[in-house]
Amino acid sequence: MIYNRYQGEQVSALALGTMRLPVKDDKGVEIDEEKALEMFDYAFGHGVNYFDTAWGYHGGNSELVTGKALSRYPRDKFFLATKFPGYDVSNFGKVAEIFEKQLEKCRVDFFDFYLFHNVCETNIEHYLDDEKYGTYSYLIQQKRNGRIKHLGFSCHGTTETFGRFLERYGDDMEFCQLQLNYLDWEFQQGREKVEMLKKLGIPVIVMEPVRGGKLANIGDIYRKRLGELRPDASPVEWCFRFLQSLPEVTTTLSGMSSLDQLKENIEIYSEKKPLTSRETEALLGIGREMTGQTALPCTACRYCTEYCPQGLDIPTLIALYNEHAFSGGGFLAPMRLATLPEGKRPADCIGCRSCEAVCPQGILISEAFTDFVKRLS
Repeated sequence: MIYNRYQGEQVSALALGTMRLPVKDDKGVEIDEEKALEMFDYAFGHGVNYFDTAWGYHGGNSELVTGKALSRYPRDKFFLATKFPGYDVSNFGKVAEIFEKQLEKCRVDFFDFYLFHNVCETNIEHYLDDEKYGTYSYLIQQKRNGRIKHLGFSCHGTTETFGRFLERYGDDMEFCQLQLNYLDWEFQQGREKVEMLKKLGIPVIVMEPVRGGKLANIGDIYRKRLGELRPDASPVEWCFRFLQSLPEVTTTLSGMSSLDQLKENIEIYSEKKPLTSRETEALLGIGREMTGQTALPCTACRYCTEYCPQGLDIPTLIALYNEHAFSGGGFLAPMRLATLPEGKRPADCIGCRSCEAVCPQGILISEAFTDFVKRLS
């Protein structure tokens, strides 16, 4: 296992994420404890010392199983991360109650890493309104009390939302957890977010390095092109080697769901083999091609918005359509659409095609929004 330095500590470059542990049911709630504990033991025994869980993973059972697994190891031999569940705004105002329960579930007296979870458009106002909800104040106090060693945040939001959170709390953030991979480096503005963090000296912890497994199963044409550069490297290895090439990355969470996946990833992280500039550009080019197969070529010139009788923010809606279409669903687009005012969503397009008449890219916007509505339903 290779390690990275973090505030005087040695953190394993690969971390075990517990969002996709092996399960016994179709809903993903009942964790197969025997298999999960076997994975924890293998990870710990092969040098993994960072373990990430959360309040909502596996219907609340992830923290319980993680706590049981880690309670068998010396407390000073691992780092445990969990999060305040701000993805559900009904949890605001309950931070103390939730935090105490998390300590109990995880069987610890303190958390090494604790996060403001999923900062995004639906909860940014709640996070910033500390006078009303007190989330920030409470967590800062727990850090002073030694019950949180390192305080940070995760984000799935836009760069604007990302920037608002950093402007308010950036001085107190010790790390940021980002969805980062060679596809989202450009598709989800990963590069821009990393640059914003770099300016503030905030290290990155990576989530979704293989985009939920999507990048493990790329087409044969892409495999062949990558094979010409590194014949023995699998698509998964390319994902991790890309992240090893980013000096801002402290550790990479992988939500592994089987012992075989764990063994493969640990083998990759037995040595560091960052990409060359040529390999990086080839990989990013493949990412662009993959998203380009489903993504509409909007350049956000905004000519269209001047002609929309409904006043729709068409470039933003197209960006959300691209994400939703490429991912085959997911929560990001519906989450952000829910923050838009009534009358400003894809279903409010009246199909007049005024926007299409001035679009330099020739995008059939009205048809895309019709398709978007169908996908969402």
